[in-house]
Amino acid sequence: MTRYILGRILSLVFVLFAVSVIVFSVMHAVPGGPFDATDGKLPPAAMENIMRKYGLDKPVWQQYLNYMGNALRFDFGIPYQQPHTTVAALIRKTWGVTVQVGIMTLIVAFGIGIAAGMFAAYNQNSWVDNLVTFTTTLGFTVPNFVVAMWFILFFAVARQWLPMGGWGSSQCLIGSFFCTDWILPVIAYSLAPMAVVARYTRASIVDVKRADYIRTARAKGVSERKVMSKHVFRNAQIPMVTALGTEIPNLITGSIFIESIFRINGLGKFFVTSTLNRDYPMIMATFLLIALLWGITYLLTDIAYTVIDPRVRLGGRKEA
Repeated sequence: MTRYILGRILSLVFVLFAVSVIVFSVMHAVPGGPFDATDGKLPPAAMENIMRKYGLDKPVWQQYLNYMGNALRFDFGIPYQQPHTTVAALIRKTWGVTVQVGIMTLIVAFGIGIAAGMFAAYNQNSWVDNLVTFTTTLGFTVPNFVVAMWFILFFAVARQWLPMGGWGSSQCLIGSFFCTDWILPVIAYSLAPMAVVARYTRASIVDVKRADYIRTARAKGVSERKVMSKHVFRNAQIPMVTALGTEIPNLITGSIFIESIFRINGLGKFFVTSTLNRDYPMIMATFLLIALLWGITYLLTDIAYTVIDPRVRLGGRKEA
C-alpha cells in the first residue's frame, strides 16, 4: 500500500509538470497577449515598463522557469486584471463559493441518484425502471445551461417563485445554511451527475443480483431485505465510488455555464474571464489546481476500493 501511494504521488508530480509545460506553451503560442487591449493607447515606453514589470519581456522558457520557481514556494503571482491582490488570494475567494456549490450539488446528485438507481434496479423492466432510464437519458443529453434557462424562465420569470440568480444574496432559512437563490443553480448543476450516479447504481445492482452468491444466499433462506442490504448493495458500491471519483473534481472546480447564468462569482466564472483576458498567472494556477484535484481524487478512489472490498489489492492484484 505504502509503495503504491508513493508511486502515485510521484506520477502526480510528473503529471503536474507535464500540465504546466503544455499549458504554459499553449498560452504563449495563442496570438494576442494580456495587454493587447492597451496597444496604441499607451506610449511605447509605458508598455515596455508593464512588460518588464510582469517579466513578459523575457524568453518564454525563462518566464516558465521563473513562474515554476515561485510556484514551488506557493507564490502563483499577481493577476494582471486585478494587480491589487494575488492569485492565491483570488482563488481562495472565488473557490470557496464554487466548493459550496459543488458540495451541495454532490449531496443532491448522489442522494437522489443512488435512490433512483436502487429503485429502478429493484423494479427491473417495470414502468419505474423505464421512467428512471428515460429521465437519466434526458439528464445526459440536455446541457445544464439549457436546463438552467428553462428553470429561470419558469420559476423566476413566469412564476416568480425563486430569484433569478446570485448566491447567498436572497432570504436565507435556518441562519445562512439554506438560501432560496441556491435552489435553481444546484438542481440545474446536479442533473447530469445525478443521471450518471443513477445509471451506475442501477447497472451495478442488476449485475450483482445475478451473481451466484446472491442465489446461494436466497437458497439458504436469507431474507430479501438482508440479501439486498448486506450482499447486493455492499458489493455494488465500487462502481458508485468510481462515479463519485470522476464527478468530484468536475463539481468542485466550477461550471462556467451555471456560474455565469446564475451570476455566481465562483472559480469557474472567473476562469473564463481570465482566459479571455490572457491572465497567464491565473490560468496556470487554475489548471494546476484542477490537475492536482484529479490526481488526489483518483488516488483516494483507489484506496476506497480496498476499504469497500478487502479482496481488492492496489497494484492490479485481487485476491480470489
